[in-house]
Amino acid sequence: MKVSIIGAGNMGGAIARALAPSQLYSVAVANPSHPKLDAIASEYPGVKTTTDNLEAAAGADIVILAVKPWLIAEVLQQLKPCLAESRATVVSLAGGVSLDALDSMLALDGTPICRVIPDTALSVGKSMTFIASRRADNSTLDSIVKMFSAMGEVDVIEERLMDAATAISSCGIAYVYKFIQACVQAGVELGFKPADALRYVCATVDGAAAMLSQPDAAPQTEIDKVTTPGGMTIKGINSLEHNGFTSAVINAILAPVKK
Repeated sequence: MKVSIIGAGNMGGAIARALAPSQLYSVAVANPSHPKLDAIASEYPGVKTTTDNLEAAAGADIVILAVKPWLIAEVLQQLKPCLAESRATVVSLAGGVSLDALDSMLALDGTPICRVIPDTALSVGKSMTFIASRRADNSTLDSIVKMFSAMGEVDVIEERLMDAATAISSCGIAYVYKFIQACVQAGVELGFKPADALRYVCATVDGAAAMLSQPDAAPQTEIDKVTTPGGMTIKGINSLEHNGFTSAVINAILAPVKK
């Protein structure tokens, strides 16, 4: 299966690097400048790199648009003759660009399109990726899901939930970073070196996520396991609540989707 990636930035480059080692995919990447292409080519000589979008997309089964939202219309207009001929599945990573908008820009009846929202952990195989599709049959959709499953967790959702998914995951990863940053700052004040504090907190967050991945696990159940009466943990949790922690997190997730 040939996968063409238009754009070699953080997302496009990460996808190319994730797919390149697999025997299932022939990967081509286009980018307007050479440095990012050269970096990919040096790591994976089997990946075709070019500054010509049409050259990259020729003969593709899947064309991934890993470009900024304001460039989508321009890129689709450029690729339209190639897509009309190949009927490749178009996968857009552009945040906020709906399936209706993609259809309007593409104006090609019958072309399967997917709107895909990953997060930056894609680069380490730990993304939470959401997919909404139009005109993609089961086989095509399965192929898209399988491809992104190589980069983390995947869920197929209704497009009406895409903004919510973006807020809880793609934006949410930044909120996790802020939590970790705050914990590190506290650790430094308590006497740890920043690098040590970061290592401790990351291990703690990783452990918490692993615990919650177990069957029937729930946050409150796990909290109860570590909050003994009169102990240190319940004092800290109560302090979080007195300072509006839960409300602050909920508001941070709701804020990006409020009209």
